[in-house]
Amino acid sequence: MPKTTYPRDRFDDLPEESTGRVGAHRAENPRMRGWVVLLWALLATAVLMTVGIFGTLIAQGRIVLVPEPEPTVEPTPVVTPVVDTSFSVLVLNATPESGLATRVKDEIVAAGWAAETVTAGEAGSNDFPETTVYYAFPADEAAAAGLADVIGGARVAMDATYQPPDDPDTPDDESQTKQLVVVLGLDRVAPPETPAP
Repeated sequence: MPKTTYPRDRFDDLPEESTGRVGAHRAENPRMRGWVVLLWALLATAVLMTVGIFGTLIAQGRIVLVPEPEPTVEPTPVVTPVVDTSFSVLVLNATPESGLATRVKDEIVAAGWAAETVTAGEAGSNDFPETTVYYAFPADEAAAAGLADVIGGARVAMDATYQPPDDPDTPDDESQTKQLVVVLGLDRVAPPETPAP
């Protein structure tokens, strides 16, 4: 069997005094110091701790990555009071002071309402806290505010409780009557005079 010979190259003639490494080696670099490893370990620990703390704060809701937009509060429309004498007015006295509804009725008539369109009466209670003008439909709010101004100021509220029901025996729909209701409260009652000592 023939013996194969290879041509000589530079690796066949190495100097005998050479003690350094020649070629690629997988062994660790002897110049690498232990403090470099320690620095890398400390850096990795700091990064992991930072990520852990940050993740905990996000999970608890203390940090919000994407804040929700704050809802915009639309301003409440301001209603301009309008004195509309085409409305009928019912004045109810919900206080223990007698004659109060009649006095307020006279104020309303003096402001331009026809006497036959303003009715005064007693309410079912006499401890209503705050004078209120009630209106039945949203479109009537300005007229209710105007009537509140006429009687010297009052709260305005939408409530169809006092609106008359429809009478099926008549051609008109009474439930659509233009009516405002003034319920006089204890804020209209004059405080009792205290005797002088």
